[in-house]
Amino acid sequence: MDKPVLVLNANYEPINVCGFQRALGLMLSEKATLVLNGRGVIKTTHTVYLIPSVIRLQRMVHRPHTKVSLSRREIFRRDQFTCQYCGKSTLFLTVDHIQPKHLGGPHSWTNLVAACPTCNHRKGGRTLKDSGMSLLRPVKEPPQAAMYIFAKFLDENAEWKKFLEGW
Repeated sequence: MDKPVLVLNANYEPINVCGFQRALGLMLSEKATLVLNGRGVIKTTHTVYLIPSVIRLQRMVHRPHTKVSLSRREIFRRDQFTCQYCGKSTLFLTVDHIQPKHLGGPHSWTNLVAACPTCNHRKGGRTLKDSGMSLLRPVKEPPQAAMYIFAKFLDENAEWKKFLEGW
């Protein structure tokens, strides 16, 4: 019962993930319908409720597309938890500015990379050219696709994949 529930818009576009209690509340108030039941049932003295895995809102909700926010965790996730200078995969990563801030480097997706402490210290406050280092992959903003945004839930909710692929 503590597993997340995927919320789809009226046109089946994935828009959010909520908890079981919120999903059940939306279904009982007839604001949403059950699309996929992969979790079993809850029996009360009067009725049986299906535990939802995916629900769909009855009315279309117009909202801006979800955007991946710029944070340490998202930079590490985009770079697959590997140092972008040496390729070492470790849990002890730092965020490095490709163009240092004191040299006018912006705080943006295209200027930030994951780096191991050793490489970050070796590069220091210098540019890539000055330090003689290079990136393993070109740096870009992560995709704003539903598959990327909700990917962290897919390990335990594989049934969601068919709803996320088209968006």
